[in-house]
Amino acid sequence: MKSVVIEQPNQLTLAERPVPQPAAGEVRVKVSLAGICGSDSHIYRGHNPFARYPRVIGHEFFGVIDALGDGVSTARLGERVVVDPVISCGHCYPCSIGKPNVCTELVVLGVHRDGGFSEYATVPAANAWPVPDSIADKDAVMIEPFTIAANVTGQVSPQAHDIALIYGAGPMGLTTLQALKGVYGVKQVIVADRIDERLAMAERSGADWVINNSQRPLQETLAGKGVKPTLIVDAACHPAILQEAIALASPAARIVIMGFSSEPSQIIQQGITGKELSIFSSRLNAGKFPQVIDWLARGLISPALLVTHQFDYQHVTDAIELFEKDQRQCCKVLLTFN
Repeated sequence: MKSVVIEQPNQLTLAERPVPQPAAGEVRVKVSLAGICGSDSHIYRGHNPFARYPRVIGHEFFGVIDALGDGVSTARLGERVVVDPVISCGHCYPCSIGKPNVCTELVVLGVHRDGGFSEYATVPAANAWPVPDSIADKDAVMIEPFTIAANVTGQVSPQAHDIALIYGAGPMGLTTLQALKGVYGVKQVIVADRIDERLAMAERSGADWVINNSQRPLQETLAGKGVKPTLIVDAACHPAILQEAIALASPAARIVIMGFSSEPSQIIQQGITGKELSIFSSRLNAGKFPQVIDWLARGLISPALLVTHQFDYQHVTDAIELFEKDQRQCCKVLLTFN
């Protein structure tokens, strides 16, 4: 089989590898579609501190179970499945309180263990979630990105009366936008970005107000309308955003940080305690696949609005370079494997 392997930073090969056999408790997935994420690019470029090389990247993938390991029900053969990349121990403190996404022994497919940019992938059976026939393949492959939004929104309990501000109209900002509007019914969602084309994507995904914050300070724009957000999501991941969000926020607001920047972020503590703000962080997903599958089955989200390009996996280098360089026209890029 062919696999997309990052041998070392900036060295990608389409390697010929043996078709893997599932171990006990595992299934083998014949991969149909996979999505490119920023973390795949970061591993390719050597910017992910958690990755070990060589590595088959890819943690957003969908396919069909075609082989079973010992102990897995034969009824699962032939299932259409989407794969949760989070593998946890199940017994450490984070796991015991429902946060397997920060397990002390965390393994992420495509990062710590080979992932889904391959014609076949073996995964724990418990991580392969059946997809109803009513959900199209091209929507099913987008379930993992929406679990990130489910994790964010699940922490802050959005309400219809919230005034939500999302920094960043990339894939994570747009999935969160769709969740806030389609699932939680938030009446006012504002999206700020520096690229007009991305803001147009946000409008198509339901944003009530889009702001290009490269042209005028965001605080000035919001103050001019008398707007104080009660829920702020940082999906742009710049270290300067947190302090600005603290200044913009309504008293008693919630702020969620999604980024992995290693740069220091300078904040004024008084701004937090003076307003009694709640600050959350969100990584990966904590068992959110059934929730997002339900969202899709009920038509509450529209993944197709985010997909802008599709490539055969043999053109993966071109696909990643497009994803990295064309932030105006490119949002979500899919790879096809059959």
